[in-house]
Amino acid sequence: MDLYTRLLRPIFFSLDPEEAHDAVLALLDAGSQISIGPGLIRLTAGKAVSSRPRTVAGIEFPNPVGLAAGMDKNAVALPAWEALGFGFAEIGTVTALPQPGNPKPRLFRYPQQQALINRFGFNNEGCEAVASRLEGLHASGRWPRIPVGINIGKSKVTTAENAHHDYLLSYKRFHGLGDYVVINVSSPNTPGLRDLQSTEALGNIIRTLRDWEGSSKRPLFVKVAPDLAEEDLVAVAELALREGLAGLIATNTTLDHSAIPPEFDQTGGLSGLPVRARSMAALRAIRSHTSLPVIACGGIADASDARERLDAGADLLQVYTSFIYQGPGLLRKLARA
Repeated sequence: MDLYTRLLRPIFFSLDPEEAHDAVLALLDAGSQISIGPGLIRLTAGKAVSSRPRTVAGIEFPNPVGLAAGMDKNAVALPAWEALGFGFAEIGTVTALPQPGNPKPRLFRYPQQQALINRFGFNNEGCEAVASRLEGLHASGRWPRIPVGINIGKSKVTTAENAHHDYLLSYKRFHGLGDYVVINVSSPNTPGLRDLQSTEALGNIIRTLRDWEGSSKRPLFVKVAPDLAEEDLVAVAELALREGLAGLIATNTTLDHSAIPPEFDQTGGLSGLPVRARSMAALRAIRSHTSLPVIACGGIADASDARERLDAGADLLQVYTSFIYQGPGLLRKLARA
């Protein structure tokens, strides 16, 4: 038992889930603003995470365990994620236009299942505000020493027919910021977004970004849903290979809520232990058809989960829900795997 599970988690779990989420970000943001803040965060996190460096898509990662998108949508606490021991951090999802997201409540805990359901709906400050924050972080000298990914999605008001232009607005604004970019077409909380996983729609988005970018191509990933049929996962993997993408992230949240008692179920994407099997199956399907790097995400909660994903061909790991339940101690367990 560490400081998080003994003291901090009971406090946070006494709050409404979204209030707790905001409180954690506010604390980490405050700690990131002062010179001694990262040091204090490291002390709170406990023993340092073992260094397990690896190179993926031309990027040097100090250890293979990263923070998944969704926790720090607006990039307010980047220095803190390094201090806690993450090997990389992915911000977002960020949309071209600022948007409030869906009505509250929109985040729900299921401790017995070690799960969350969210229906945030890409609530974020928009690419202009987030990019300005990243530029300020660079200028201040507080940019973290771990790789930073930028996860971009479609603005809710944008039609599917204009999605490629919407993604391009964000892609342009984040040019020169971060180490890699993720095209998120797999959240279940923006109407019609998952339809963009079709090879025609997704190919149009990718080519639009690449045509604007020209020959200077930065690492670009696609995040897929665990609910896609195997043939659709294979089609996306083959598209990523044809279009020269850096890799894929498998997976986002699921719409399969069979693990949640019906009387407690909520609309939204389910994450945590119940998505483990689906995410693992998606990883195996993708790996069987491409050698592109894959970042495994979904239901990774202990060292055996980490070893299973790595043995199945994952190059890196991402966590979110399990980090909320276990805190920084989780990172040490996973890095050792």
